[in-house]
Amino acid sequence: MADGTQIHTHLCYSDAEQILAAIDGLDADVTSVESARSHARVLAEPAVGGFARGLGPGVYDIHSPRVPTGAEVEAGLLAALAVLPAERIWVNPDCGLKTRTYEQVEAALTTMVDTARRLRTDW
Repeated sequence: MADGTQIHTHLCYSDAEQILAAIDGLDADVTSVESARSHARVLAEPAVGGFARGLGPGVYDIHSPRVPTGAEVEAGLLAALAVLPAERIWVNPDCGLKTRTYEQVEAALTTMVDTARRLRTDW
């Protein structure tokens, strides 16, 4: 594998405290995790603050057809910033988007990107 290749993995509904050491052993560059649906419970786990790789705590719950507001996405990102340095945070939804319509996905991803861009100017 080329040095420029990034490896990403995803965990749904996990106990990060018990498995992050094993995930770290996988040598994945970025791990995305469910966070929005559980109200950022994963970010309160001590192991998350010490995780040395990229982490993408979900910033909105994809189980609802409702498109998140910028304020909701911002709250998720600020919760992540309270635990992790900005350069290690990846912005993403909780899980895959296959159950959503194209219109819902486009609107939600636009909100995510716009919010992240706006916050990056403050970081």
